[in-house]
Amino acid sequence: MTHAGPGRPRLREPRRPGATARAEILDAAAELFTTRGFASTSTRLIADAVGIRQASLYNHFATKNDILVALLEDTVEPTIEFDAGLDDNHPAAVRLCALAWFDTAQLCAGRWNLGALYLLPEVRTEQFGRFRAEREQLAVRYRDLAAEIVGENDPRAGLPFRLVESAIAIRADDERVDAKLPEMLATASLDVLGVSETAAVKRRARALVIGVPDLSPGR
Repeated sequence: MTHAGPGRPRLREPRRPGATARAEILDAAAELFTTRGFASTSTRLIADAVGIRQASLYNHFATKNDILVALLEDTVEPTIEFDAGLDDNHPAAVRLCALAWFDTAQLCAGRWNLGALYLLPEVRTEQFGRFRAEREQLAVRYRDLAAEIVGENDPRAGLPFRLVESAIAIRADDERVDAKLPEMLATASLDVLGVSETAAVKRRARALVIGVPDLSPGR
């Protein structure tokens, strides 16, 4: 995540959520990018929303694009880290369900629907190469897990990733997202692949998502 430097100590009361001035900047930018539009938002507008001088914003981010890079990378990196911690000894269906559950929860948890920014033309530029590579890494992971279930050449292997990212469109239609949406899309990811006994799979996946060992019989 790119920023210009460590910034200066905070000398004011915070106006927005965030433990640091940098976090406040990200929150303000997220709101403006998703409500006003990226092209229509200037660094001055972001600074005004935070209650700091524009020059102070540059202590944390050199450009508006750098802010967008940080926001987008934050939407995929926690899920990549979660997936890296999954034990390969779990069946593919359990790992896929846990991944979809966690990923959807990440897309729904933020105050602003940042996934809606994925298709901005700016994101196709070289500066966003790391984000695009990380998102593709996730897509490949979904396909690989699905292929373990239905076979390498089954066209359904690409569906779970798309189902999870449908959370972005759902949020765009209605910000009051159902709290059960992560579980629903994780279940749909299993159903579309024809997985049977989904209740048992979901129980084990949920334990992985919340960090509680699954001690159920038959593990």
